[in-house]
Order: sequence, then structure tokens, then C-alpha cells
Amino acid sequence: MELIYREMTVGDYEAAYSLWTKTEGMVLSSADSKEEVEAYLLRNPGCSFVCEGEGELLGTILGGHDGRRGFIYHVAVSPITRGRGVGQRLVQQSLGRLREAGIAKCHLFVLEDNAIGGRFWARTGWQKREGILLFSKDT
Repeated sequence: MELIYREMTVGDYEAAYSLWTKTEGMVLSSADSKEEVEAYLLRNPGCSFVCEGEGELLGTILGGHDGRRGFIYHVAVSPITRGRGVGQRLVQQSLGRLREAGIAKCHLFVLEDNAIGGRFWARTGWQKREGILLFSKDT
């Protein structure tokens, strides 16, 4: 199967959301509505990507930055495509765009009980940070 990588658009939302709901360890919230994802894509043009094969969406990455640090969200790869480097390629594409924007460091969040995600990020050279607490609050 030929895999095609391209920038993500809001037109990919339904297929992406479907993949996200089927991805073990991924947690979705109201911040993952079509409107929120569209706003994220518009604020961070060219940093998010999808992978397609035979007309089906097989992988996603949401990438962006705040002008100082990059952030990656929702890296998901269909189980039928895992082990073929799809996740790594999506990450490389997003990091490349972040570098082009002058971003030298990128962060991502993995829930403690997401074993698949934890293994992927550790295996691909990301360092687990210790001593950082995450605080959140609805505005």
C-alpha cells in the first residue's frame, strides 16, 4: 500500500476524530471539537500532518507552537499501519516545520497509563522529564 503524507486540513477532522477514538491511550475532550481543531490548525499553519493509504486516513499529528516552544498532540497511527515508521515520519515532518519557524524545543504530554504512547516516545529518542507537575484549569 502506498502511503501519502500531507498537511492536515479541517476537512480531515471526521476521519481523524474517528482514528483518535479508536486509539488506545488517547483521551479526548471538548478541546478536540471540530471548531477547536480548526482554530489550532489556523494558528499553526503547516505544522500538522496526516498519512493516508488507499483513501483511508491512517495517521495524524497536531503540531504547533507558542512562539517559544513547540507542542505535539494526537499522534495516532492505525493499528494496521503500525511498525512501518508512520508515526516517526509524521513527527519528523512536524518537527521540521517547527524548526523552520525557529522553534528549538518541543514538548508533548503522555498520560501515565498510556503504555503504547510511552514506549513509542521513549523508543524514538524523547526524554521523559521528571520533577514537572502539570496544573490545568478551565477558563
